[in-house]
Amino acid sequence: MPTFVRTDKCDGCKGQDKAACLYICPHDLMKLDQDGSETGHAMRAFNQEPEQCWECYACVKICPQQAIECRHYADVVPLGGSVQPVRGADSIMWTVQFRSGNTKRFKFPIRTTPEGSIDPYGSKPAADIAKIGEPGYFTLGGVQKSGDPDELIRK
Repeated sequence: MPTFVRTDKCDGCKGQDKAACLYICPHDLMKLDQDGSETGHAMRAFNQEPEQCWECYACVKICPQQAIECRHYADVVPLGGSVQPVRGADSIMWTVQFRSGNTKRFKFPIRTTPEGSIDPYGSKPAADIAKIGEPGYFTLGGVQKSGDPDELIRK
């Protein structure tokens, strides 16, 4: 379900050069209403196209004021319940409140490696295109894969 901003909690990330939700949204849906002309709430963020939301919840997790929420699916949270993440320095705590009033919390660690530091091909050998036609080089379970190698490699 798409995200929505609670204007009573949002402060537009005052003191920062850009609102956190604007920075993190992969689909560029979050927008800051600087003068209040679009939403009636000056310096508050909002989801400008909720129907286009990817439901990644990145904005929900990064919001320092916990001002962004989402309407969850009925199979995740029954009607009347809510789910809210709170991001800490080393983990994200998800608080699930059921309509009965019961509350459960789940804590998950945040990645411990710096962004951009992972080298996924570091331990892999470099491809040798000259060997692509040799038996056993480009195989699956000892059987030559079907297909013409010239069609598999762009030159």
